[in-house]
Amino acid sequence: MITIRKAILADSPSIADFQLKMAWETERMTLDPDVVIKGVKAVFEDPSRGQYYVAEATGRVIASLLITFEWSDWRNCNVWWFQSVYVVPEFRRQGIFRNMYAYIRNIAEEQDIAGLRLYVETKNERARKTYEALGMSSEHYSFYEWMRK
Repeated sequence: MITIRKAILADSPSIADFQLKMAWETERMTLDPDVVIKGVKAVFEDPSRGQYYVAEATGRVIASLLITFEWSDWRNCNVWWFQSVYVVPEFRRQGIFRNMYAYIRNIAEEQDIAGLRLYVETKNERARKTYEALGMSSEHYSFYEWMRK
């Protein structure tokens, strides 16, 4: 049985490990583990930075995602951004993210959140198809960024 819940500080090592693996899988990028664990713990120290959610199976964290907040003056409420989505490989293609998405969407609807957004690495076709199957679209906006190296 899969349980979805808000993450707690004790989940930090798993979440940080997932981020290291995701960076390598999606972008062949090696991240500094010390920086990542500090970044994960910073979310728990200051909830205005976001909220992690995890999926658990038999006491093991098998997936995580981060929700961050964007204020929409057009809507006078928040939009939630999915970030750092990771599912352990042997649990992929089993509906784990679909269940996490439904869980988060339900909370968003209860809290009158304007919408849910995410970005995906452009070559990650599997993820793009997953998000489209959930009814999400990429037709309205293009994503641009400047990132300090």
